[in-house]
Amino acid sequence: MHKSYKSILCLAAITALGVGGTVVAKNAFTLNPAEVHAGDYKLDSSHGRITWEIDHAGFSKYVGQFVNVQAELKLDPANPANSTLTATIPIADIAPNDAALKRHLLNADFFDAENHPTATFRSTRIVVDTDDANEADVYGDLTIRGVTRQIKMEVEFNKAGTMMGQYRAGFDGEAKIKRSDFGINYGLPMIGDEVELHIEGEFTK
Repeated sequence: MHKSYKSILCLAAITALGVGGTVVAKNAFTLNPAEVHAGDYKLDSSHGRITWEIDHAGFSKYVGQFVNVQAELKLDPANPANSTLTATIPIADIAPNDAALKRHLLNADFFDAENHPTATFRSTRIVVDTDDANEADVYGDLTIRGVTRQIKMEVEFNKAGTMMGQYRAGFDGEAKIKRSDFGINYGLPMIGDEVELHIEGEFTK
């Protein structure tokens, strides 16, 4: 190989490494929850939703979503028990992928959205898993149709870091509730009572 050509290749490689190093430094991410920036966060609603799943007479699992969820997270990585989470779920924005079903879900048989336009969640206690710091149980008060019950969410920390100029922290969560606990009894027992919830949350600082 010609000496000058080899020199050009070496220079290109060094330059690429240098540029790559700069990019990594600017966009450093962490998978360690202890390294996440403390402070106040808001949910990025375009990257946050609640997916629900319920048994449909044993024939299938029906799946829908709540979108446009609003949430605030006060994060204290040094002492996670001091962290808090609150969320507001607009019932009118339920998305079951069926217009007729949506109308039914909004009426008094189910969510009675006219009288109870939002559901809310407010954390009361956070317990980090002693074997895996990326996982925690988040206990809190869930209010639906004006009825409040305590639930437990199993939450997993995904990642944190700066992307597109914003510092972000991402989490997934799962919970199980009984709709009858909130006065939603329509269709029981043919339509399932237990509802599985999957929560996705990407918060910006």
